[in-house]
Amino acid sequence: MLTQPMPRPATTALCLIFCLFLAGCQQQPAEHKAQFFIFGTLLEVSLWDTPPETASRAFGELQDMFQQMHNDWHAWEPGQLTEINRAFQAGLPALASPSIVKLVEYSQQAELKTDGRFNPAIGALVGLWGFHTSDYPIEGPPPAGSQIRALVATAPSSLDITIDGQQLTTSNRAVQLDFGGIAKGYAIDIACDHLKTLGINNAIVNAGGDLRAMGDHGSRPWRIAVRSPGGGIIGSLQTTRDEAVFTSGNYERFRQDQLQRYPHILDPRTGWPVQDVASVTVITRQGWLADAAATALIVAGLEEWQGVAISLGLDQVMLVDETGKAWVTEKMNERLEFVDGVEKEVVNF
Repeated sequence: MLTQPMPRPATTALCLIFCLFLAGCQQQPAEHKAQFFIFGTLLEVSLWDTPPETASRAFGELQDMFQQMHNDWHAWEPGQLTEINRAFQAGLPALASPSIVKLVEYSQQAELKTDGRFNPAIGALVGLWGFHTSDYPIEGPPPAGSQIRALVATAPSSLDITIDGQQLTTSNRAVQLDFGGIAKGYAIDIACDHLKTLGINNAIVNAGGDLRAMGDHGSRPWRIAVRSPGGGIIGSLQTTRDEAVFTSGNYERFRQDQLQRYPHILDPRTGWPVQDVASVTVITRQGWLADAAATALIVAGLEEWQGVAISLGLDQVMLVDETGKAWVTEKMNERLEFVDGVEKEVVNF
């Protein structure tokens, strides 16, 4: 399953750039933008029809929040999550922040509904493949099959974790958490929820093409492009009020061994990278669910993705296979305006 790794932060753990500007003349509403570097991704926040002082406050508070998330949720740099994983390995209980507790709860929901296709407890397997890094592509042969089989045999699962307030315990010492397949989505949800508490209802939080959009962009909806696995865009759509649009793909992070390419998304059931799906795009109301679902549907593959989508309650999904053909649910097809030349098949379920 997992992962979209959470790379080492820049020398200044978070980089914040304010870009406040007016859209049109002074009498028109202002669009305010800020950029943050988090989880190895440039994250942009755009606010519409927001007073400048409110925008400035929002950006300052988001900077602090993203910094805390980055420090606490990192899968391999020293921080709260690595301490929790060490405690699990030693068979000891661990204290967790409320945000990590919530990540575990959401992960358990996703793992249960996807029958293990999403599983953030396979951090040791992700590390074995060398995917705990910021530097891609990785070069060299894959791990030995015996090593992979040994880790898979330990059957780590987020469902092995018991939550008691802020204390986490596990009956399986092989559990090593890596939230790379859900952290970005949950971070975006936290940001959007915080903006709402400040009275900001027209905004978009975009992390490398994975986003949640609220309200409108002035007199029109927010319009976004959906990435194509081959580069460029496969289509575009308009968002409606408050929804998340996430794409998980196998095309950016991988291990290269001569002519063989091993994508970074692993199937927890086999321990090997998923090969037959290039990308999955999901539209739903919650960022964490869109993020986890996109990963799980890649693992599900061409044969199983429809059943997993149904189990997750999703009806707006697009899967792109390795040939570039798009498999689209009926509701997604109604939303997405494809660029010319895309081969697609509409799937009803």
